Amino acid sequence: MGGLYLEDVKPGDRFRSDAYVVTETAIIDFAQQFDPQPFHLDCDVAERSVFEGLAASGWHTAAIAMRLMMTGPMQFVGGAIGLGVDELRWPVALRPGDTVQLVTEISEVRASRSKPRHGIIRISNLMRNQHGEVVLSYRANAMVQARQVNES
Repeated sequence: MGGLYLEDVKPGDRFRSDAYVVTETAIIDFAQQFDPQPFHLDCDVAERSVFEGLAASGWHTAAIAMRLMMTGPMQFVGGAIGLGVDELRWPVALRPGDTVQLVTEISEVRASRSKPRHGIIRISNLMRNQHGEVVLSYRANAMVQARQVNES
């Protein structure tokens, strides 16, 4: 897994993922397992819903964002341990055929008070579709490995 340490990032750093194409099959498969609501499962029902067409589950959208973050350029040695998510939003539905890309911005970097070999990063994530519309946004904290032990 990746080569970044806490000391390698600073507030304002941005990381852009590769593009990812969402398929109808993936939307339905995810919904069958994790969010079996009719507007995620059946195109005809979805047409008559508030979505006016098949829409991915918000949780599917979040899972895609996680994949893009973990396979993108922001790769920390030992991974990034999620500590919490704030302000999770799905302003525009994710649709079959959408191509999405995630941009992660570092907003805070600090040493951990309880784990001297780690630090905490605060990130903002925005995932947009091919039209530039935001399909997911959130802020989160993650624990990452530090290169040097914090002596405080």
